[in-house]
Amino acid sequence: PRSTLFPLHDALPIFTMKFRELCAKEIVQLSNGACLGRADDLELDPATAQVKSLLLLGQPHLFGLLGRDETLVIPWTDIETLGVDAILVRTELPEPEAKKQGFWQKMRHWLDG
Repeated sequence: PRSTLFPLHDALPIFTMKFRELCAKEIVQLSNGACLGRADDLELDPATAQVKSLLLLGQPHLFGLLGRDETLVIPWTDIETLGVDAILVRTELPEPEAKKQGFWQKMRHWLDG
């Protein structure tokens, strides 16, 4: 028997899925088909024991020693479909911050005039 309920919408029938099964699926953004990765964690509502959101940890810097990029939070209400291989979501990604120029980029810019 499976242990955790993952209802998508109230109108749909309730089915069960294990956490490992959920985390094995690729998360795909519906608007552009971009693969966002796989879920690293879940956020649960302690009052109802229902899933509130999926969490995708940011990319680590120097094996995590220098921290990570921001964690992407996908609200459960943004999930459109739980497929066999993928989870389709309507979440819009935040705009990436402009990267600071490194030493070599600054040097190249200075040399080019």
